[in-house]
Amino acid sequence: MGEPKGKRVLMLLENATYPSDERVRHEAVTLLAGGYYVAVISPMGKGQSKHEVLNGIDVYRFPSAPDSNGFLGYFWEYGYSMLAIFLLSLYVLMKKGFDIVHTAQPPDTFVFIAAFYKLLGKLFVMDHHDLAPELYYAHFGGKGNKMIYWILVRLEKLSFRLADHVISTNESYKKIAFQRGCVEESRITIVRNGPDLKELSSSADTKQDLRKDGKKIIGYVGVTGIQDGVDNLVKAIHYLVQNLGRTDILCIILGDGNAMPSLKSLAAKLNITPYILFSGWINRPEEIAEYFKVMDVCVAPEPSDPYNNCSTAAKVMEYMAMGKPVVSSDLPEHRFTARDAAIYAMPGDEQDLANKIAELIDNPEQRITMGKTGQARVQTELAWPHQAKKLIEAYQKLAFAS
Repeated sequence: MGEPKGKRVLMLLENATYPSDERVRHEAVTLLAGGYYVAVISPMGKGQSKHEVLNGIDVYRFPSAPDSNGFLGYFWEYGYSMLAIFLLSLYVLMKKGFDIVHTAQPPDTFVFIAAFYKLLGKLFVMDHHDLAPELYYAHFGGKGNKMIYWILVRLEKLSFRLADHVISTNESYKKIAFQRGCVEESRITIVRNGPDLKELSSSADTKQDLRKDGKKIIGYVGVTGIQDGVDNLVKAIHYLVQNLGRTDILCIILGDGNAMPSLKSLAAKLNITPYILFSGWINRPEEIAEYFKVMDVCVAPEPSDPYNNCSTAAKVMEYMAMGKPVVSSDLPEHRFTARDAAIYAMPGDEQDLANKIAELIDNPEQRITMGKTGQARVQTELAWPHQAKKLIEAYQKLAFAS
């Protein structure tokens, strides 16, 4: 017996593998638990198979395009990926069938695949993960090509126009869908990137040796892209060591991204490599939790720009979920997320960032209070189970509207 019509979802993912993309994984599992058949198409990671059924979810994968730079390189990467995803989607259509195309955007080129299936009577859910136009400028330090930016805005607007329902990650993204995309408010649902508290748990204490010599641990967990401002954190560590004499610290940068080579070079240039541990990506959630256990202060150092001013940093919610006090750039969505679980530094000001970190290092009682405040906010409002309900509500609206 096939799956019930109207309850079959095909999720499309281009810029991460499945199940490593936490948001898409949470959504897929939630929809499956809600009675939907779920298939996911994503790039193939190292050691992954072309097809597998993972916890009840059909996962189809295509070989990833090689990393590329420049306009022609990106054109090749996205052109290849869209073709591969489209061909796999045709295979899924013939083999299993689906009624809803759920795209993890960007890239907003997914709109062309969605438009094809709308011609066949399928519904289109646009899951708006990032602001592609603003992210493009942020990636190039605000010096991107204006024509490419214009194209990205038009692709985003076309996606908004054709979407049967838009899922936004926060109020700022909802406002953009409403104002720039002219989407009726009834067709927008906010589903935040809430952490799953079950995944962020471990009973092991394998990283305690990092505290040798009484070191205070400063943590950064997440992507180290150019737009993430981790260079400002590295400069803050330099100020802490060289200007404030804080040789009692170790900064752990848990993650990777296109800025990593320059971050390592900067640390070497500033002569602070003994005070920074670049761990790279950690794939096991329980090992990430083990690192969190030894962190005293966690940092969100994003610069102020049109992208970061509107975006929610998932890392901030993870810090809060683990009961860690946060030093954050003073950005609108960071403030909404963390509230009293963070103290706020002037974006791009490494001295202010360093002083705020030192303030928390020297106030253990304040750290405990802030950690408990943040953890309570995640548990009562932001954690994934609360967001899962909103996702199911969005799909119920979709079914009613259709």
